[in-house]
Amino acid sequence: RVTENAKNSLASLKRENPRLEPTLAIIQAHSDHLIQEANKNFAKEVGLRVIHVCLPEGSTKDEIVSEILTLNEDPNVQGLALDLPESLYSSKVLNAVKPEKDVDGLSSVNLGRLVHGDVSDCLVPPTVSAVMELLEDIGGKTVVLVGTHGAQGAALQSVLQRKGAAVLSCHWRAPQLQSELGHADVVVFGSTKPDDVPVSWIKPEATIISFAHDLLPEKRNCGQQNYPAAEKAVGSLAVAMRMQNMVKNMERWIQSQQYRKWDLHCLKLQPLSPVPSDIEISRAQSPKAVDVLAKEIGLLTDEIEIYGQTKAKVRLSLLERLKDQPDGKYVLVAGITPTPLGEGKSTVTLGLVQALTAHLNINSFACLRQPSQGPTFGVKGGAAGGGYAQVIPMEEFNLHLTGDIHAITAANNLLAAAIDARILHENTQSDKSLYNRLVPVVNGVRGFSAIQLARLRRLGINKTDPETLTEEEISKFVRLDIDPSTITWQRVVDTNDRFLRKITVGQGNAEKGFVRQAQFDIAVASEIMAILALTTSLQDMKERLGKMVVANDKKGEPVTAEDLGVTGALAVLMKDAIKPTLMQTLEGTPVFVHAGPFANIAHGNSSVLADKIALKLVGEKGFVVTEAGFGADIGMEKFFNIKCRASGLVPSVVVLVATVRALKMHGGGPNVTAGAPLKKEYTEENLQLVADGCCNLQKQIQITQLFGVPVVVALNIFKTDSPAEVDLVCKIAKESGAFDAVPCNHWSAGGRGAVELAQAVEKAANQKNSFKYLYSLELPIVEKIRIIAQKVYGAQDIELSPTAQSQVDRYTQQGFGNLPICMAKTHLSLSHQPERKGVPTGFILPISDVRASIGAGFIYPLVGTMSTMPGLPTRPCFYDIDLDPITEQVKGLF
Repeated sequence: RVTENAKNSLASLKRENPRLEPTLAIIQAHSDHLIQEANKNFAKEVGLRVIHVCLPEGSTKDEIVSEILTLNEDPNVQGLALDLPESLYSSKVLNAVKPEKDVDGLSSVNLGRLVHGDVSDCLVPPTVSAVMELLEDIGGKTVVLVGTHGAQGAALQSVLQRKGAAVLSCHWRAPQLQSELGHADVVVFGSTKPDDVPVSWIKPEATIISFAHDLLPEKRNCGQQNYPAAEKAVGSLAVAMRMQNMVKNMERWIQSQQYRKWDLHCLKLQPLSPVPSDIEISRAQSPKAVDVLAKEIGLLTDEIEIYGQTKAKVRLSLLERLKDQPDGKYVLVAGITPTPLGEGKSTVTLGLVQALTAHLNINSFACLRQPSQGPTFGVKGGAAGGGYAQVIPMEEFNLHLTGDIHAITAANNLLAAAIDARILHENTQSDKSLYNRLVPVVNGVRGFSAIQLARLRRLGINKTDPETLTEEEISKFVRLDIDPSTITWQRVVDTNDRFLRKITVGQGNAEKGFVRQAQFDIAVASEIMAILALTTSLQDMKERLGKMVVANDKKGEPVTAEDLGVTGALAVLMKDAIKPTLMQTLEGTPVFVHAGPFANIAHGNSSVLADKIALKLVGEKGFVVTEAGFGADIGMEKFFNIKCRASGLVPSVVVLVATVRALKMHGGGPNVTAGAPLKKEYTEENLQLVADGCCNLQKQIQITQLFGVPVVVALNIFKTDSPAEVDLVCKIAKESGAFDAVPCNHWSAGGRGAVELAQAVEKAANQKNSFKYLYSLELPIVEKIRIIAQKVYGAQDIELSPTAQSQVDRYTQQGFGNLPICMAKTHLSLSHQPERKGVPTGFILPISDVRASIGAGFIYPLVGTMSTMPGLPTRPCFYDIDLDPITEQVKGLF
């Protein structure tokens, strides 16, 4: 009956989950094949897959634990059971089994739940279930447990007592044993009865049950005469119960894979006035352990990889687990054309999620870019938000994080090294020598690698035996014939170093005179960073890495990373970087930090994968808030036309960040310079300047409306802003088509200061959404550039240099004409001239050059010159950064 019930239950689970393959692993450390056969037979009958791990007799507890830990981490094993000699059932061994895989129910976690009566959340040990199955109604009866001890004995005693039995446990040498046996209605033997304990001590009508760890005592004790004939052994029934437990465990496992409601405990904030420095605020808050946060938001233990106490990588397997879960609402934070000081998009993003989750009890996730260490040690400082709207710990966020940028640097520079090395080797070797080295004989056998076979197929050579290639085919295969003057792939480093903007490589004697001019870019300008931000899976990332065009050959055809044979190696270097990093805000709400592409030569948004995972985790009524670099004319336009095309996601709302300070600048106020005190126009009320500058805000609202998405204006409040100035901005914004316009005080008050914004965003997300792209990919490259210039920037027309036109012609001829456009333009003006504020009109947008990131999947026209390597100022931030050697605390970050 037990087996039949388990079989039917499992069949029902498999009908609902067709890909389910329930697997039970059993660790055995004895040579009793009868137990192994019984497990196999019962499992087969029920429909379970069983893996037996047979260790030699005499295996130590440490060896057993080592096997347990391996199976704990195997995602294909859902249940784990132990068949061990009595001496190995120690708490160390039993508690090594993950509670969620503990089919025998003997771990302290499972036993604790059983003893406390949490029956729905635990499994009764199979031998205990078998004993209870053999007993009829035992309410009010006296049960004596003899020789039962440890986890099994405790579990049995607890279950019997819950059923109303009076239970006494004693050992075989207990002085009162004869008396107790004489009064017992039920006697349970937990180990072999000694010969000097006669059966006559037990009253004739008593029920006698034998139960032990090995599940088959009737086999073990076959032929012994010291057990009464009336004894019932749990035996095979216990094996059946184990399989029933495995089926129950599968039901729990399937339930654990479903979307779970959040059980988030937010952290309390006690804002101070005046507001302390960012690092003081960050350090005053004690973050939750990241595994606690992960559990609160529904992540499973095998879906996170913990880095220290406050960071964890999240595995992409979650997307498969929650693929049927509806997405939440998708919110983009963009901004008006900023001052050089920035207008606080990151701060708004974090204040908004703190308000949504900690104050309105709505699930929300912030998705942010990882900052480059260049600005952190240069002039701008970190990017963790600010005031009481931050990611914490801010020093972890702003420095190495989980090493993603270092992985990108390593991958980028491996490819750069491969390019120069290949040119050197082709210049100094014959076809035959190259072939012998590229396809060497190993152990008497010569064979192509997988990536070499793929290159042969692209060349139209459908051969797999290296010995069969003709001389012409060998030459085509070994020679990439890279034209050094066309190399576009540069080395990178994550430091502001102006002296690497132009360098010469190849001056060593071993390079045999192969010298060329090159340069370093900052690491976040690497195309690999843009790929990381746009990829949707490991397979997609591998394909994108392979497509990266690094140069042209001497016939003008593109040369890719795949041609160089380095794609697989790049993917290996990036295999951990592809996983988003989980952190938290000051109020304990979740944040993903992932990818940080340049906002000029790349698209300036955090990763598609972080957004997709977050949208599943927040649930249908939750919100994911992400930001776009620079003003809406740059970051938002790229978010819609590039990122949303790559992800297939549709945004619900745009939050447009503005400040009175920036609006005054656009209204004709004096220049704003980083590091210099603000002029009095910015610290005193001036309604005329504000009104004049609102033209930029109105233009950015109009740009948002081109994409059919509702827009809420968030006015970041500074203490120098007057109530009249704030009211004027909000009034003009609403009159200009914003769904709402809200003043925000999250910098000084945390989430509480952005509650009104959160409420406006929630309402706007329920508005009709008619999202559309700005242009069709089928249009010619020049026409797509013109549409962006005219409709977004307000240009009269565009003008391409001869270099730009020839590059457009080349990319079109090479088949890259259908890619989206990623404009590389100053962020300090809607035009190409940083000094032109407000809303410039009538200008011709000059396109000096056009380049391509084929792996990332976009063409990027350069408007004027565009530096990809910042320099250090006279007084960089690093003057203030220090480490306390006693506490190891970082000082001076901001």
